[in-house]
Amino acid sequence: MNFEIGMVLAVLGIVIVLFATEALRVDVIAIAIMVTLPWLGLVSPTEAFSGLASNAVVAVMAVMIISYGIDRSGIMSRITQPILRLAGNSEHRIVALVGATVGLISAFLQNIGAAALFLPAMLRISKRTGLPVSRLLMPMGFAAILGGTLTLVGSGPLIILNDLLHQGGQQPYGLFSVTPLGLTLLAGGIVYFLLLGKVVLPTSSETRPDSTPQHDLIETWKLPRTIRRYGIPEGSPLIGQTRESAALWQQYGLHLLSLTEGDDVIHAPWRFTPFAAGQQLALLGEDEDIRRLVDTYDLQSVQTAADGQSAADTDGAGFAEMIIPPRSPIAGRTMREIALRKTYGVEPIMRLSGQREQQTDFSDEPLLVGDALIVYGPDDHIRTMADNRTFFSITPVPEGRAEQPRPLLALLCAFSAVTLALLGAPLSVSLFSGALAMILFKIVPIDAAYQAIDWRTVFLLAGLIPLGVAMEKTGGAAYVADRLMQILEGGHPILILAGIALLSTLFSLFMSNVAAAVLLVPLVILIGESTGMPARPLALLVAVSASNAFLLPTHQVNALLMGTGGYRNADYLRAGGLMSLLFIVIAVGLIYVFYL
Repeated sequence: MNFEIGMVLAVLGIVIVLFATEALRVDVIAIAIMVTLPWLGLVSPTEAFSGLASNAVVAVMAVMIISYGIDRSGIMSRITQPILRLAGNSEHRIVALVGATVGLISAFLQNIGAAALFLPAMLRISKRTGLPVSRLLMPMGFAAILGGTLTLVGSGPLIILNDLLHQGGQQPYGLFSVTPLGLTLLAGGIVYFLLLGKVVLPTSSETRPDSTPQHDLIETWKLPRTIRRYGIPEGSPLIGQTRESAALWQQYGLHLLSLTEGDDVIHAPWRFTPFAAGQQLALLGEDEDIRRLVDTYDLQSVQTAADGQSAADTDGAGFAEMIIPPRSPIAGRTMREIALRKTYGVEPIMRLSGQREQQTDFSDEPLLVGDALIVYGPDDHIRTMADNRTFFSITPVPEGRAEQPRPLLALLCAFSAVTLALLGAPLSVSLFSGALAMILFKIVPIDAAYQAIDWRTVFLLAGLIPLGVAMEKTGGAAYVADRLMQILEGGHPILILAGIALLSTLFSLFMSNVAAAVLLVPLVILIGESTGMPARPLALLVAVSASNAFLLPTHQVNALLMGTGGYRNADYLRAGGLMSLLFIVIAVGLIYVFYL
């Protein structure tokens, strides 16, 4: 082992430790790799930043824009309605139909995007049928992950596979080359839950009857339901104060939904908005608390048709449950820091964090990934709040017809992009053509297209690609492959395949699945050359096995569903352990029989 190999392996070791310990954000680690490698002389500056021009990175960006456009178009509501009619109240039919559908959609959308699209539907099914949501969400989430193995654009490792093969002097795969393997994995996952779901899935004893989403939220979380309206008369002590100085939430437990002055209505007024004579307050809370406020500040009841109206029956406004998804930019920040009311015009009512339920003031507590906020506000404000990567709404919100993009046109743009790839056009050019079409047809506004791109993922990909270049250029990949060969040498091809699949699975549990693919594909190419086995199937096995992320809630999809489904790590160990073993058996068997 020479000095350069020692340096690149040292960098690799540090990267693995950083990924495993999460000492830094993954994109910061990737950027550090891009900068460090040329300073160490392991790659040239051009090679260090070649990932930013990679076809894989461009393709990932295009998939994000297309996924956003399909989501925004509302086509998913049209897809889910017939599925729900066919599924009825049978748990097996629900698991099979939803699993197959979300898996097929995940073949062309990001895994987390497909899961997020079906999450509201699964919650509605749970409420309608009385089936515990914990028995429905995990099968749907696993199907979304498995569906990412159906095409070469379904998951990050498969998107980047052809670039890695090209670096290793191998021929690329076609868009649907992996489909037979992916379909078998998806079918295996669905059958697994049909046969063993009652054994491996947790069961909650709580069931809820069919109701509207608004009534469900109120009954489930015991939310205040009556809106009272009061005016501020001349001489009231409230004049000149703000909602914060008057401690409406802290001392009275009341929520100020709106502030009306003449024809102007301010929804969820900012904490520094001053009160003035003649204004009308829309208050949500218990009647006793409202009476205390009224007596303290001499407020006058406003007799209108809206006074005393149930919060669940208000037209154009209502409650919504918003989840903070993985990689949300507000994770770790407080509501006060993000100015929730000022930014989105909604009133925070309740916070759900793990097993904690908070209806008292939580303005200064950091928000965590997986936390749920129950907010109240106008439907268009809630749609805007959920229409980015910061929050995800699991409460159905009526769509504004004037703002609804054309769903069939969005679907045509997506299918056209896939068709171009099938006809032989480069994948990155094909997908970005579809993304551009969505922008030109105003399905996705250009500003929203930039927001749809997860730049953390972009830089993660761009930063890890030069590490693979350095491993190959310095001979580090060959060195590690030789050491692995000493263990695998003389073994049956199935044992070699099983070792590769297991190593890829373990890497994907503690680091990004893309990072696992980038690190391992160059190694298995060399293993193939040393053993006489075809290198391309080994690389394909790595890219597919990098999606075998069921054992822990570290995958984005699992992290998204964990809080809503009430899952614990033990639930993933039980259900995901058997699923991971089944995944390896199917992947190794099919690669050996059909791809070698």
